Amino acid sequence: SSYFYQKKALEKPDKYVEERQLIMTIFNSNFRAYGYRRIHQALKNMGKSLSEKVIRRLMLEEHLMIKFSKRKKYSSYVGEITPAQPNLLNRHFKAEKPNEKWLTDITEFKIPAGKVYLSPLVDCYDGAIISWTIGTKPDSELVNTMLDTGIATLQDQEHP
Repeated sequence: SSYFYQKKALEKPDKYVEERQLIMTIFNSNFRAYGYRRIHQALKNMGKSLSEKVIRRLMLEEHLMIKFSKRKKYSSYVGEITPAQPNLLNRHFKAEKPNEKWLTDITEFKIPAGKVYLSPLVDCYDGAIISWTIGTKPDSELVNTMLDTGIATLQDQEHP
């Protein structure tokens, strides 16, 4: 019985032939930018009453879809502000004597209260930490405080 039902259903003429043409005309005349809601409103203004679900189905069957342009993902990076410093170490992190080479970096830690930034100053001779600072913002004040504290530990004749 389902075979004959499907056969009979296929033989039925489409009752939305006129509406399909109207929907395609509205869609194409508006730069292919109208969705089913605006097309429903346009048909309503013309005096045609169709369900939004029917309009959606007809648009899907006719492959009338709006092309969305993907939004560019936000990035606050705008490029290098100052020129990069020359690479003096060339990945040679061993030192022959203390206070010859110092390294630093900023590390971010996430804790329940928020983010905390650690800036240590490490001596390449023995890996000892010369000085360090902790702050809530990774700014130049954090690094300058750490460097000032490290420089204060040096003798008069020493310099890294």
